Amino acid sequence: MFLQVFNAKTAKVISHHQVEITQSFPKEGWVEEDPKEIMQSVYECIERTCEKLCQLNIDISNIKALGVTNQRETTLVWDKETGEPLYNAIVWLDLRTQSTVERLINKAPGQNKNHLKHKTGLPISTYFSAVKLRWLLDNVDEVQQAVLSKRAMFGTVDSWIIWCLTGGRNNGVHCTDVSNASRTMLFNIHTMDWDPEICRYAYPFKLLQYIFEKRKSGSLAGIPISGCLGDQSAALVGQMCFTEGQAKNTYGTGCFLLRNTGTKPVMSDHGLLTTVAYRLGKDEPACYALEGSVAIAGAVVQWLKDNMGIVQSASEIEKLAAAAGTSYGCYFVPAFSGLYAPYWEPSARGIICGLTQFTNRSHLAFAALEAVCFQTREILDAMNQDSGVPLMKLQVDGGMTANRLLMQLQADILCIPVVCPTMSETTALGAAMAAGAAKGVDVWCLSPGNLPLVTSEKYEPQINPEESEFRFARWKKAVQKAMNWEMTEPYCISNGMRCFQAGITTVVS
Repeated sequence: MFLQVFNAKTAKVISHHQVEITQSFPKEGWVEEDPKEIMQSVYECIERTCEKLCQLNIDISNIKALGVTNQRETTLVWDKETGEPLYNAIVWLDLRTQSTVERLINKAPGQNKNHLKHKTGLPISTYFSAVKLRWLLDNVDEVQQAVLSKRAMFGTVDSWIIWCLTGGRNNGVHCTDVSNASRTMLFNIHTMDWDPEICRYAYPFKLLQYIFEKRKSGSLAGIPISGCLGDQSAALVGQMCFTEGQAKNTYGTGCFLLRNTGTKPVMSDHGLLTTVAYRLGKDEPACYALEGSVAIAGAVVQWLKDNMGIVQSASEIEKLAAAAGTSYGCYFVPAFSGLYAPYWEPSARGIICGLTQFTNRSHLAFAALEAVCFQTREILDAMNQDSGVPLMKLQVDGGMTANRLLMQLQADILCIPVVCPTMSETTALGAAMAAGAAKGVDVWCLSPGNLPLVTSEKYEPQINPEESEFRFARWKKAVQKAMNWEMTEPYCISNGMRCFQAGITTVVS
């Protein structure tokens, strides 16, 4: 959890505080977070940041608005009467719903995973909130009982945070914004509302779409929460990509490339998502984006550290990879949660190939960084095909952009310049801009002539295009070897004999 306070005139950070949130992995492919820990981290960040502002002799009353940004798709259900979460939050890259997804696809005409795409912009996938909610309804007794007694509230992390900050069980506001709603697989991106036909796939909760509520307690009591954006939409706004054709890529746990397509949604023919980028006010038109999502980016570095012990800290990987300067023909496809765009193949699994006796941990570290860049290249190629206009530069942000070797590799593999702002946490900036520009707050102007200037560093390609194409072709060969790896029904060992064990059974109404 990260809280930043910005100057609305300069976009400079005045103060900040960060608290780590624990992810748990109760079973293979399962990823969860504790909703209470999420809120505790929010409260701690608010209190500590306010203390730091006081130490700087800055009056807290100068804060005019709060903006919220969050992991999209991460799903939770809570009891509106007790205020208690009914299960852990199921994180966006969780795979437990694969059998649910397969049943939904089998139910669709022609067994087409894009059956709902004309309304939602999304394929039927484990990624999105609706199938996570379906799993909770089918497998958690507390959720089932709360739904039957009309006590259940469903939301993404933004909904949970805002509900708690505005009073919780004492008339807290249950709402979300259109950028998060468009990632649930329950939202019609053309009508800008929940779609009754689609909602038959999960319990149809009615959520509000716009936010302008007061925080009711604590150091920032009375300050309006006037902006809410999913994290990738917030980064697009923070990178000031308000013009059709502008694009940004965020390097975090995963990797997310969004290209502004203006006020009309563009449907992809090449495996990308169509999503609501932002809508900055009730009376403003929605802006859309083409998006390519990669499940594993920074998470591959975490895996090398925590699971393999190859590095002792995330920052060490740059030095280790630079020591080799090449992967020496080693290719790493980190499909730990299947493959997202442009493949949408949940049965894929991670693979390392091209190993020789000479391969060492430095080569593997280099291959891991290259994997992030190759995945971005696949998305950018698809985006160029869908738009018909090649991107001439890529704006980047997120924690991994501190890795200068990674940024240079990205420019080399894309064969276009990569532009990195000096302040890499543009997600928080985007949420602040949306909050400050809200009607009634009006401390931030988002018109083109009034946008703040942000300093940046540019990485130019340093290898010839032929070498880039050769390496990329080898990567794509490795991807094909990672496909169709996982069976729907994993086998078990019983009395020394192999047998097949059915996966989780879900009921799709």
